[in-house]
Amino acid sequence: MSEAEVTGEALIRSLGQAGRDPASIPLEKINVADAELFETDTQWGYFERLRREDPVHYTVDEEYGPFWSVTRYEDVVTVEKNPEIFSSARSIFLSDPDPEFPLEGGFITMDGPRHDGHRKAVQPVAAPRNLKILEPLIRERVIEILEGLPVGETFDWVDRVSIELTTGMLATLFDFPYEERRKLTHWSNLATMDLAEAKRLGVIEEVRASLLECLDRFMALREARADQSQEGRLDFVSALVNNAATKDMEPMEYLGTLMLLIVGGNDTTRNSISGGLLALNENPAEYQKLRDDPSLIPNMVSEIIRWQTPLAYMRRTATQDTELGGKSIKAGDKVIMWYVSANRDEDVIPRANEFLIDRENARKHLSFGLGVHFCMGSRLAEMQLRILWEELVARFHSVEVVGDPVRVRSCFVKGFVEMPVRVRPG
Repeated sequence: MSEAEVTGEALIRSLGQAGRDPASIPLEKINVADAELFETDTQWGYFERLRREDPVHYTVDEEYGPFWSVTRYEDVVTVEKNPEIFSSARSIFLSDPDPEFPLEGGFITMDGPRHDGHRKAVQPVAAPRNLKILEPLIRERVIEILEGLPVGETFDWVDRVSIELTTGMLATLFDFPYEERRKLTHWSNLATMDLAEAKRLGVIEEVRASLLECLDRFMALREARADQSQEGRLDFVSALVNNAATKDMEPMEYLGTLMLLIVGGNDTTRNSISGGLLALNENPAEYQKLRDDPSLIPNMVSEIIRWQTPLAYMRRTATQDTELGGKSIKAGDKVIMWYVSANRDEDVIPRANEFLIDRENARKHLSFGLGVHFCMGSRLAEMQLRILWEELVARFHSVEVVGDPVRVRSCFVKGFVEMPVRVRPG
């Protein structure tokens, strides 16, 4: 290796990928699972290069082990449509399960009839019939949140709006004590913390202890609701305990299902609420377009969810030797579907790097996945965003982002920790 090459390697290690021009790093050294890229919102150039030069990209990572990054839209669709070849049963995360804490991942990490039975048990809670019942309650809470905002003062949008709205909805979906709803947010944050990251930060024991606290709370709720009449009650705990496929789940399997439902009901909506506001602030012409024509809100909601892609990836594990994008995938290999990249694939989505609230076919995104594991709560997420923006436009001229947002340091949850804003009255 030449002196220049040695210097270049040292620079990559010292600056990290977030401090580099993606074109300056050898292709085989690119690792889009670097959480710093997402924390600094500098991942885009790396994904663009992989889509162009190496769309099914092999990475050897010190923390996660080797994995394949699938970055083009059509290749992600291929993986999603072939669950018998690309299984979710091992894990949906880059990290393998914690051997000292046998938490199962809920029905998203199941295949075949077992997956179908468990999903069917809770599906009615997020079905259109129940959403119609929930819509007035969501609107009532949105109005209460918005009318409580300090107009003219700087406050944190993530805490006051994004978390407050989604956590309140979670409490309703689980029939969990409303005054303790922030515990659901806390447990959701822990459930999406990568195992390798938790170990690196030295908080793995705290994570395990807190998740066991969650289990204790929900075991008590399960016991209380067993064999209760379902008339007038439609919540996740009751649905699980009164269905033949799920009523006898072992505690860790039950906890895994709870975590799936909590995260699914929290992260997608919460971070799309924040990401949508930031996108409108970064694209003032689109914000004006919204003010001029609020009927664009339903379409805008789909564009927000594409643009934000609140869960950046999902993992599958190859069950057999196969080929994808001209690459030979071996049985047991980790295959990472980067939704965040597929949603910016201009071969499929025209002008994909532009935020356009009137985009044609705005629902053609992969933020909710595809196929058998398509997000069960997609309509609920869309409804919450729609109602929020209907009420925002009706009472405020704008909500201005007045400082740099703080992003989550994670390559899985693509979201925000803080976002300082100020409301401008209408």
